[in-house]
Amino acid sequence: MASALITGITGQDGSYLAELLLGKGYEVWGMVRRASTESYERIEHIRDDIRFVQGDLLDQPSLTAALQAAEPDEVYNLAAQSFVPTSWQQPVLTAEFTAVGVTRMLEAIRQVNPRIRVYQASSSEMYGKVRETPQTELTPLYPRSPYGVAKCYGHYITVNYRESYDMHCSSGILFNHESPRRGLEFVTRKVTDGVARITLGLATELRLGNLDAKRDWGFAGDYVRAMWLMLQQDEPDDYVVATGETHTVGRLVDLAFARVGLDPKDHVVLDPAFVRPAEVDLLVGDPAKARRVLGWEPEVDFEQLVNMMVDADVERLSGRPAAA
Repeated sequence: MASALITGITGQDGSYLAELLLGKGYEVWGMVRRASTESYERIEHIRDDIRFVQGDLLDQPSLTAALQAAEPDEVYNLAAQSFVPTSWQQPVLTAEFTAVGVTRMLEAIRQVNPRIRVYQASSSEMYGKVRETPQTELTPLYPRSPYGVAKCYGHYITVNYRESYDMHCSSGILFNHESPRRGLEFVTRKVTDGVARITLGLATELRLGNLDAKRDWGFAGDYVRAMWLMLQQDEPDDYVVATGETHTVGRLVDLAFARVGLDPKDHVVLDPAFVRPAEVDLLVGDPAKARRVLGWEPEVDFEQLVNMMVDADVERLSGRPAAA
């Protein structure tokens, strides 16, 4: 039986990845921080099927101990301080987790068992002020937030360990990926939760920042499949994982309100407080390499994704199933 260790298992991606690997017969280990206040809500339905081990990306000896306990064939490093606005408030902590934490994990793997296959969660935020459109694996990086800068470090240290120590280390440069399990602080979930509250009479307005910002949004359940496929390849490499399509925040808002039969003009309030210090204007990925080499294709389109999220939030807040 293959075994995998997932850092960040209580997050959106970790929960979908754990489901996928359990479905493939893996022994799944989740690394959690001892003092973690994180909720296990996203993995509650599979919690009894997962084995947990304590570890912290800020503490390398704990990572070594976690690897020795789990003895994984594959490590998926999904843990990070992953909310871009918070990275402006806590830039040093973001660097410790999201940048240096990757080095600690890679070094622990190198010392415990360098044959472990490693997946590193890179991010489209590394492109930032984009140098070309669409973005590929070879597009120059120009991060526009402390989070993006930290992800660039994590990405290149992974490349360095792959090339210096002949380790099977792959990075997925994931563009925005959403789901009903997305945190409420992210704009997609903020919108679908807000729409659900408005249609249920729990709120009257939804306050948003830049409606013109464009993103390449996909479904998290599709994207974790790409992570797994990377570690099944004979050779490690880096891959853009994206839909290749962009949508504005305004389009997201229109679809979400349409799902419940309301007009966004009656409820959306533009608030400058939600505009980032340095905005990323256009991110759109070219997933041609992932399609060609991994045979990966996204299965859920943007409208299906928005409808899924609105329905789930209506159901959660009303305590009753949403209309199909």
